[in-house]
Amino acid sequence: MGDLTGKVAVVTGASKGIGAAIAKTFAEAGAAVAVNYASSKADADRVVGEIVKAGGKAVAIQADVAKRADVKRLFAETMEKLGRPSIVVNNAGVYSFAPLEDVTEEDFHRQFDTNVLGAILATQEAVKAFDGSGGSVINFSTIASTNPSPNSLVYSASKSAIDTITRELALELAGKGIRVNAIAPGMTETEGFAAAGLSAESAKALGFSLPMGRIGRPKDVARVALFLASDQSGWVTGERISVSGGQR
Repeated sequence: MGDLTGKVAVVTGASKGIGAAIAKTFAEAGAAVAVNYASSKADADRVVGEIVKAGGKAVAIQADVAKRADVKRLFAETMEKLGRPSIVVNNAGVYSFAPLEDVTEEDFHRQFDTNVLGAILATQEAVKAFDGSGGSVINFSTIASTNPSPNSLVYSASKSAIDTITRELALELAGKGIRVNAIAPGMTETEGFAAAGLSAESAKALGFSLPMGRIGRPKDVARVALFLASDQSGWVTGERISVSGGQR
């Protein structure tokens, strides 16, 4: 599907879930991977251990993507330990769900700082790191950015911002040979999904449509990220690709 031999990738929020699946898939395709984490060091080390055991190359690097100094350090450590990246996946994200009356300033800033500002800061550093040689930036949206469910006001709004950022930066950075795309997953079997007590059965009970009869798996999403990271998608930019099994 995609050959990343000799390439270096930075994957934010890669200690678990979709980010971990992307890091491992990239490594299987030949990339050296910076596995970023905010607080889950043990999980990030586990992902790195699995990659190394399989013959790949990876390092775990702590950084809060909502902090400029941390993001600068993430890229500096990546270049020092792995080399110059040409792929950046802005996967780090947080979410919480609440009705309008319960939305707080603190939670608004927590979600927008990580989900939106984090993607901007990481892309700023990516452009510097690519150093005129082009590259691929992959942002993470959600199907809820265009079809939100009740009580997802702040989260859905933050991902709608990602959609716009993706389209704008694809135009702004095209002249530098940088492609910018977004992946919009549907319901996916991650640790967070399970922690919320959700499953395919409960999703159906809540009235969510699952046209293919199941929710997604992290590997389903990682395969699309691999396509967008590889030269096979060299003529693809500014796109938002739903990876949802037909869920809307």
